[in-house]
Amino acid sequence: MMIADRFGLNGSMLTESLSTVSKMMQCFHFIVEPVKNITAKLKESRKRAKNEKREPLEENQLFIVELARDLNRVCQRSEVLGNIWKLEDIWPTPLCRAFILEWASLLESKKRPMQTDGWPEESEWREQDLFSENEMENAKRTIINWTKDLRAQPEQSVWPGEAVAQVLEDLQAAWRSRHMPNLLTAMELLMWVLLTQGLDKEAIPQQWLIWKQRTQKIGAARYIPHSVWDWISNAAVEISLDLDTANPDLLISNDEKKMRCGFERKDVPNYHQRFDGWWCATGVEGFNSGRHYWEVEVGERDFRLGVAKESALRKGFKSLNTDTGYLTLRLERGTELKALTVPFTALPPGLIPRKVAVYLDYDQGQLSFYDVDSRSHIYTYNESFNEKLFPLFGTTEIIKDLVIKSPGSKAYCLCPSLCLWG
Repeated sequence: MMIADRFGLNGSMLTESLSTVSKMMQCFHFIVEPVKNITAKLKESRKRAKNEKREPLEENQLFIVELARDLNRVCQRSEVLGNIWKLEDIWPTPLCRAFILEWASLLESKKRPMQTDGWPEESEWREQDLFSENEMENAKRTIINWTKDLRAQPEQSVWPGEAVAQVLEDLQAAWRSRHMPNLLTAMELLMWVLLTQGLDKEAIPQQWLIWKQRTQKIGAARYIPHSVWDWISNAAVEISLDLDTANPDLLISNDEKKMRCGFERKDVPNYHQRFDGWWCATGVEGFNSGRHYWEVEVGERDFRLGVAKESALRKGFKSLNTDTGYLTLRLERGTELKALTVPFTALPPGLIPRKVAVYLDYDQGQLSFYDVDSRSHIYTYNESFNEKLFPLFGTTEIIKDLVIKSPGSKAYCLCPSLCLWG
């Protein structure tokens, strides 16, 4: 029996009905196809999880995936985020939770990012479930409301600036070469760009780093992009050890760049600024403004680096911490890295460096430490400085040298037998 006969349709009616059905099917295909794509991606994610023996994505991870898609759509040169929404870069669930909560807090308060109170350190979000599920849902709702405005904007309508675009490319290259664990930094940078309207776009990468170090003092940037690192290291200064402050047990090289402990205490004047307990010395020049950068080769031995306030006491074995006028990083027994706050702040073993960069931004009130080899952030002190600060150096080594690098120098003398001693 013909279809037209069964349903009482003539030829023209049948043709028209089939045309309508065809259009409906095309529309249905248009609606369903993205769902199929997402379903396929989730299936692929589960398949990949099974092959890699990990758990499939959960709700907070999927939330980050969709947020990356929204940012990628509206920002030019943001292809780096494609690695997130294509499920090539998957963040740990605790990191997703921390990211969602902190950005929701920022969006709710309508503050500029530089005015945030602080982000949870990695040790915090890894060790505990920071907030309740109700708070998580409220945080997601806040971000969703913000992304509604993003979705109303035309595609590729936001130009983040050439400097930011270069940083994004650098971050992607570093992620692919496994110099950074994930693309969290790229996501933060793009969100920061969208929220800091009116800021000089060429200065955004530098301001972003200052903000990161102010809101997250430990390991804020596991990888610092080339352009930002160049900006930091361009503040390099010449540092020489001050013989009048050096502990009498220390041996100082003729060029006043190398130091280690000797076997006999030298007979030297006991000036009030001389260390007579801890094996330390300061630099000759102190700083009370501007940006200053210096590098120190520390190897695998115990060290103490940072700055001493001009008023800080230097006699005896009193703790050299923030209460006594010192902002320092210390390695003990080769395995325990600490920021000498009160009480001290233990730092992850993975942050222990062999070559340390010390960066003082006096006017911003920041003293930061970096691992030169991996070009990553270790720790930042944030404080309002109101007196002269002197570079501080300390070691307990009797064989190997602690070596201060001169700006522009390419090599250290790492063999003690070749060093000239005074």
